[in-house]
Amino acid sequence: MQRSQLEICNMTTPRETLNVVVNADIATVYLYDMIGGWDGVQAKDFVQALNSIDAKHINLRINSPGGSVFDGRAMATAIKEHPATVTAYIDGLAASAASWIAIAANSVVMAEGSFMMIHNAQAGVLGDRRDMLSMAGTLEQLDNSFVADYVAKSGKPAQQIGDWMNAETWFSAQDAVDQGFADRVETGKQASNRWNLTAYRNAPQELLEPKPAAPEPVSNHEHEHRIRRLAMLEKLAA
Repeated sequence: MQRSQLEICNMTTPRETLNVVVNADIATVYLYDMIGGWDGVQAKDFVQALNSIDAKHINLRINSPGGSVFDGRAMATAIKEHPATVTAYIDGLAASAASWIAIAANSVVMAEGSFMMIHNAQAGVLGDRRDMLSMAGTLEQLDNSFVADYVAKSGKPAQQIGDWMNAETWFSAQDAVDQGFADRVETGKQASNRWNLTAYRNAPQELLEPKPAAPEPVSNHEHEHRIRRLAMLEKLAA
């Protein structure tokens, strides 16, 4: 098995955020981070990694809260233009920019418990009213391009897509399939979330408050030790 890894570095410490594994005619790309920004996966690194793959099929595993519009757009374009058949697997979350990357694949598979989120483009602006109006026009153009992509994937009317984006809509795995954003749910694989999603308005409660891990079972030896210790404490208190 040939194995290739890319390490993306932030301003202080390097960390592996994009992992590519090639095995014969199947390559697996793990996109488990933010898109772009200071410490997310950069488009140039993703595109370079993708273009180095000559396998006939690519499994793109995604768990991302989204990020940069233009990095996401560049990644989605690279996926569409790659000659391989690309299957996107949503292992946890495909929110915002990550949703465009997912639907750029030939098919989309959602893990049980995973989510996809779509919303309007967002930006921060510093300037006068002309700068604000200019940015508003840019955001409107971006939203229109997103609507076109979602319509092409789901077959839903543009008005419905626009309403969902305005509302910041989160789709469960089955909802995503029912509405045409995904093709099937992968049973037997339970998704998990590790992202802080408080910046979003409507993030599902189960993603904001992960369930605590179940306590590890107590061995018989440890159980007996606890009984002896409890008996000793009872004698001391008598």
